[in-house]
This record gives sequence, C-alpha cells and structure tokens, in this order.
Amino acid sequence: MNRRLFFSILMLGGISIGAMAQTLTLQECVDKALVHNKSISSAKLRWEQTRFDMKSYKANFFPQVNLMATDFYSTAQGNIMLDGGHLPIYRFSEQAQAFVPNVTKNADGSYTLNEYADFPSQKIDWKIKNVFMAGVSLMEPLYAGGKISAAYEMSKLGMSLANENVRLTESEVLVKTHEAYYLAVKAKEMGEVARAYKALLDELKKNVEAAFRQGLSTRNDIMKVQVKLNEAELNIQKTDNGFRLACMNLCHMTGLPLDSPIDVEASGIDSMQEVSVEAEAVNSRPEAAILGYKTELAHKKVKLTKSDCLPNVAMGATLTYANGGELAGKRLLDDGTMSVGVAVKIPLDFFGGVGNKVRSAKAAYQIAQMEEQDHVEQMQLELSQCRNMYEEALTEQNICKLALEQAAENMRLSKQQYEVGLEALSDYLEAQAIWQQCYANVVNSRCQKMLACVRLLKASGMLR
Repeated sequence: MNRRLFFSILMLGGISIGAMAQTLTLQECVDKALVHNKSISSAKLRWEQTRFDMKSYKANFFPQVNLMATDFYSTAQGNIMLDGGHLPIYRFSEQAQAFVPNVTKNADGSYTLNEYADFPSQKIDWKIKNVFMAGVSLMEPLYAGGKISAAYEMSKLGMSLANENVRLTESEVLVKTHEAYYLAVKAKEMGEVARAYKALLDELKKNVEAAFRQGLSTRNDIMKVQVKLNEAELNIQKTDNGFRLACMNLCHMTGLPLDSPIDVEASGIDSMQEVSVEAEAVNSRPEAAILGYKTELAHKKVKLTKSDCLPNVAMGATLTYANGGELAGKRLLDDGTMSVGVAVKIPLDFFGGVGNKVRSAKAAYQIAQMEEQDHVEQMQLELSQCRNMYEEALTEQNICKLALEQAAENMRLSKQQYEVGLEALSDYLEAQAIWQQCYANVVNSRCQKMLACVRLLKASGMLR
C-alpha cells in the first residue's frame, strides 16, 4: 500500500468518525455546563445549606418546648416512728369566744394538762417501688442582648453571600467553557490549516515529479518538497491530537463522558460585537457583592459580640405529673404540678474579657472595610487590563488578516515566477510556509480575541 492510498483511507476514516460525532454549538455547551458542571452543583448545595442554617437561627425567636419522661423502680423501703403522748383537749370558752386547751399554768411557766387524751405511738411504713414522672417545659427568651436578632441577620447575609457565590461559580464556569470551546475550534481550524498546506505541497510534488521526468528539475528538488510534506503530515497528526484533547476538556466542562465523540461548530462564534464597559462596571460583579456582604457580616459580628455583656431575660413554664411511691400502704404521688418563672442574667465583665472581644470584632470590621476597598481597586485594574488585552487582540487580528492577504498574494506571484523558471523552488516553498504561518496566526488571533472578549465581559460583570 503506497503512502497516498494510506492517507486517503485515514482521511475517509476520520470523515466517518466525524459524521458519527455530536456537533455542539457554543450555546449548547454553555447550557450543559450550567446544568451538569460539578462546581456549580456544589455551590448550589452550599446555598441550600445556608438556607437551612437561616431557618434554624429563625427558630430561636420562638419558644423552646421540651418533653421529658422518667420511670424508675427502687426496692428502697423503711418506716417512720411517731412517738405517742398526751394530747390536750380543747373546749369552747365563752369569754375568749374560741376553743382553748384545758390547762393550768405553773409558776415556772410550764403547763399542766387538766384534760387530755392519750396518743399511741405509730409506725408508718414507706416504699418507693415504681415511680413515673412526665412533664413539658417551655422556655421563651424575652431579651438576649440582641444576640438572637444579630445571629439571624448574619444568617440572612450568609444566604445572600452563598447566592452570590453561585453567580461567581457560574461566571467562572462560563469563562472556562468558552475557553474550552474556543480552544477546540482553534485546534480544529489549525488542522484545516495543516491540511490546506499539505494540499499545496501535494500539488507541488506532482508538478516537480512531472518536471523531473521531463528533465526540467533534479531529484534534490523532489527531496526538498518531500521533507516539507513529511513535516506537514506530522503537523496534521499533532493538530488532530490537540483537537482530541480539546474535545475531552470540553466534555469535562459540560459534564459529558470524556470519551464522548463530539465536534464543534466553528461558524458563528466570531459574531460577538465589540464590547465597551465603564470602570464602575465592577460593582455588578459577584465578587464585589461578596466583599460587601463580608464587610456587613463583620459589622454584625460586632453587635453579636456586644450582646455577651448585656442582660438576658427569659421566661419559663413547666408542667409535670408524678405517680408512684407508697406511704402507709397508700399511693404517695398521683398529681400534677405547674410552675412559671422568669430568669434574669446580668454578666459582670470585671476583667475585660468581653470588652476586648468587642474591640477585636471592631478591628476585624475595619480590616474587612480596607480589604473591600483594596479588592475593588484590584478589580478595576483587572478590568483595565482586560480592556487593553481585548483592544490589542482586535488590532492583532486585523494585522494578521492583512498579513494573510499579503502572504497569499506573495505565494501566488511566487508560484507564477517558479512556473516560468524565474524563481527557485526554495523561494516558492518559503512563500508557502509563510502563507501557512500567516493562516495559523489568523486562527490564533481569532481565538485570542474571543478569549479576551469573554474575560473582559467577566471582569465587567456582564458575562451571562
């Protein structure tokens, strides 16, 4: 099998594989990435987590209700001895209009019972046996120094911060998806450049071989063309491998299996209009919102820390029921009780522990403010840098397009000069190589312009 037939079969095999591959547009890749990307899924789960945390902090405004029940059995038992004696007898006194004991007061201050009744000694047995207790308690905080409201406000800020983190993750995934798509398009077009260059060399080799058979060229000319042709075939293999890797990276970003047979649609990606943004556009970025929420969280932390040195007031109520125990053969406990109370706690910061915590929280708040200002300035610098890179990419693309036109015209003239014998083969080969390089530069500059455009949109918060 000769070399030409081998590469023909290889190209036909590539065409059949490409026909089976799924062709994806840029918008389809973006939609898939927003749904299936693992980073976005993790960010959304963190948002769900903060939402549940906020609900748990909100529950602190409502009473805490607890149920309790206890049942135990004890073999403990014993008795209580009540000593007997004389008990006075009371009679109604007309003079005092009351019941008074019939006693006589002695000179030494003691009393003598004139009438009495004998009280015998008593032995009372007791047993614990099975005792059951159940109850319900309710605790309602009336004032906690603002701690409950501060914690709830911080949880709401945390939820807003998590929402902005989802936006940030989506924008980062969008940038990476665009980059992966543009790099795949670039690799595909680089393959087209390599194949176009090889087609020129194939045609040139036919002409040189025909001229050699007629004695108009040397074998050295054939070897020069063959060397360039071998380089072109190696370049095709490299671009095909690069395209395969770029497609695998695109599959990773869109959540597809890495070995999925896909293709990219190169047309239409260069239709994005020139963008123009202002320096204040950084305020619409999720990073700016995150910095603002972090600063506000640091401010709420000051209020939360101050609540440690303020009074706490809470009201509680308890309802219990007890059943069990025996006293003198009868059930001792078989009723319910209810109690209501108010608790007041006033912390005394003698050694400055809470005060120093408050000062530390205030310092953290000032640090957060300065970091917010610093990062906003950095984002403005990043926006200016991205704008400059985008403008440079536009200029580079225009220059590369002009250079390609000039290289194509130079190659056409060089071909005419070579065919009439006014130019050496090496000069014509060099003209073809220059054309190939200019063609590759146009493809690369196109990709760089689109990447710079996407990065500029992200830096301005306009990427959707």
